[in-house]
Amino acid sequence: MGKLAVFGGKSIRDTYLPYGRQFIDEDDIHAVVQTLQSDFLTCGPKVKEFEQALCSLTGANFATAVSNGTGALHVACLAAGIRSGDEVITTPITFAATANAILYCGGTPVFADIDPKTYTIDPRSIEGHITEKTKAIIAVDFTGQACAYDPILEICHKYNLLLIEDAAHSIGTMYRGRPVGQIADLTTFSFHPVKTLTAGEGGAVLAQDPELAKRMELFARHGITRNPQLLQEQANSNWYYEQKLLGYNYRMTDIQCALAISQMEKLDRFVARRKQLVGQYNQMLHEIPEVILQEENDGSDSVRHLYILRLDFRNLSCGRKEIYDALQAENIGVNVHYIPVYFFPYYQQLGYQRGICPNAEDYYETSMTLPLFYSMTDRDQQDVVNAVKKVLGYYRR
Repeated sequence: MGKLAVFGGKSIRDTYLPYGRQFIDEDDIHAVVQTLQSDFLTCGPKVKEFEQALCSLTGANFATAVSNGTGALHVACLAAGIRSGDEVITTPITFAATANAILYCGGTPVFADIDPKTYTIDPRSIEGHITEKTKAIIAVDFTGQACAYDPILEICHKYNLLLIEDAAHSIGTMYRGRPVGQIADLTTFSFHPVKTLTAGEGGAVLAQDPELAKRMELFARHGITRNPQLLQEQANSNWYYEQKLLGYNYRMTDIQCALAISQMEKLDRFVARRKQLVGQYNQMLHEIPEVILQEENDGSDSVRHLYILRLDFRNLSCGRKEIYDALQAENIGVNVHYIPVYFFPYYQQLGYQRGICPNAEDYYETSMTLPLFYSMTDRDQQDVVNAVKKVLGYYRR
């Protein structure tokens, strides 16, 4: 039996529908079991195979698999040479790891505002925050759509800045015919279970430039190499290696890579279904007067990781909390992505203040994430839409 909605009556669904969910099939399980039965659980052939698959998918020249998306961002910042005194411009509408990676390197995050229609970083705000200390830009493909990269790349060329693309949301997305992964100097991926494809955990850093690639591989693997081209002394044996810099243990296991490789074989299916669901959401929700839909950046052929709507509260007798609670009571697993990073107490202690990115703050106060994942059925989606209509209808003035 369904539970009662917050304002009485039976809830739309009898079972809870999460906002995201991984899809694992027998091929995935078989791939992992094969690796578990092999000689290598980590530091083995599946890691290189996965890195090569990422290069084939994206057109990147180099890829280094790492343990998670946060590690990928940290490695990218290290490879970019971010250090104390450097400023890196990024968006506040992202998971905290994006800005944290800058702090890990001793740099200073500088938050540029978002475009109020697309929710990605606004190139005009980026340029307004550039100083002589600016070293790089981290653009986040929020919800899975590519940022406005043409003007962002123009800014990078004009001011000699490195571009890091946080593509945790956007594997499979294209920008003006180019896959995400070959647009920026460095690109980072995440393979968390709610992403388009998963490795359980895991991430990757991609690059085109061989010098950046050498640095990202070293930083991800203790700063240690066996590559004869990088050794200071001539190696006389297979056991010889050298530590070239102070790196970290961000290695990804063969177990994770085996799962990721199997998932990549289904990526076309994942992409097609997510696009279909987004199109159906747009069609069913656009006529609801209180709903504002996310617009696309020109040139982005997006694979959405998140489906987000904004709410116009002028004709509603409640705030977002009431909408959120009511939808949860309907067994619809809505969420909020994201709290502006500089709202957090840690960042407030560093001196960041509210009010610095008004578009981002207005977005946060009015946004809500609806369920979106590959195995979501049309009936599931209709339940979400019915619940949104029911709740907004109840609170409509």
